[in-house]
Amino acid sequence: MTQQTPAQLRATAEAALKPLGTKRIKLLAQLEEVEAELRPLIVQAVTMEVPYRRITELTAVASNTVRKWATDPDR
Repeated sequence: MTQQTPAQLRATAEAALKPLGTKRIKLLAQLEEVEAELRPLIVQAVTMEVPYRRITELTAVASNTVRKWATDPDR
């Protein structure tokens, strides 16, 4: 059995990370797009007095985030 050098071990570890890391980066980009569309809808729902709890149930957006978006919709 051949031992691997530290450089080979690092390369193996990086190769294992790369596919899922790439997938995560793509998913985060998609999430940012969805949030950009969702944010004004959440602000509108708060304005229409939809309860924060219901908004979080429907969107999986944290209640603190909903409150922040509702109080500062342009940010």
